[in-house]
Amino acid sequence: MSESKSNAGLSVFALKCAVNGERTEREICSSRSLIEFIRGDLGLKGTKEGCGEGECGACMVLVDGKAVNSCLMMAVQLHGKELVTIEGIKGKGGGLHPLQKSFMTEGAVQCGFCTPGLIVASEALLRRNPGATLEDIKLELTGNLCRCTGYEKVLSAVEKARGK
Repeated sequence: MSESKSNAGLSVFALKCAVNGERTEREICSSRSLIEFIRGDLGLKGTKEGCGEGECGACMVLVDGKAVNSCLMMAVQLHGKELVTIEGIKGKGGGLHPLQKSFMTEGAVQCGFCTPGLIVASEALLRRNPGATLEDIKLELTGNLCRCTGYEKVLSAVEKARGK
């Protein structure tokens, strides 16, 4: 990462990373959070900011395959890594991913605000553990809050997507 000074006296870094499978290079302010980078600089609006404190999971993304709350990570920490947002989670041929299909068919989506984070967290789990049990799914999703669905349909959707 190379550092330079901007006119405003802020540290600027040359960030190099992959975003949803495509290499990108951007100059960013060192104080920029990952959620700000995703939504503001990249224009990817699927990742939501709920609490801004890492408590709700709405801003969850994958960094090198690991689920992270993007409100708690600085964008400069992404240097040399791979970022996958909800926009990068796709099925074969670019269509809907099995998790997305399952969320739809099981009625696990109501207002939709939490859905991207739930799908990202579920994808991280199923990549790591394709045979995840219901208890594994519950544990993985404890960091994701939903006000609408009551979680039963979400759990059912992840179970149905498991192994597909």
